[in-house]
Amino acid sequence: MDKILIYTDGSSRGNPGPGGFGAILMWAGKTKEIHEAYRKTTNNRMELMAVIQALEAVKTTKYPVEVYSDSKYVIDSIEKGWVFNWVKKPDFGGKKNEDLWRRFLKSYDNFNITFHWVKGHNGHPENERCDHLATTEAIKYL
Repeated sequence: MDKILIYTDGSSRGNPGPGGFGAILMWAGKTKEIHEAYRKTTNNRMELMAVIQALEAVKTTKYPVEVYSDSKYVIDSIEKGWVFNWVKKPDFGGKKNEDLWRRFLKSYDNFNITFHWVKGHNGHPENERCDHLATTEAIKYL
């Protein structure tokens, strides 16, 4: 069965500080990289933004999606169901990054997604490439 693979990473220089994200999308033998810089942000925002931007770049909902990230913040929030509980609370449970989590949920509902945590800075080729993209973006505003 065909599937879409997404690899992501985020970076910030300071927390908050300048930051960036990088993502790689792979499907049917094709690869697309996306990345962007932000003047003032946090590492967690960039980790989540990488996933959001990657999902928003996918043009079909026909295939399952597998997302690989080294962010425990992102993976645990989704896989442990925390974000689905936060969204039920009037003030989003007081959690940070409500704007991004709500944006994520709009995309999440469109796909059959499986999330995988990968250890960062451990030689995983796509994770290393995403790290390079994210850190290159983050230093643009130093």
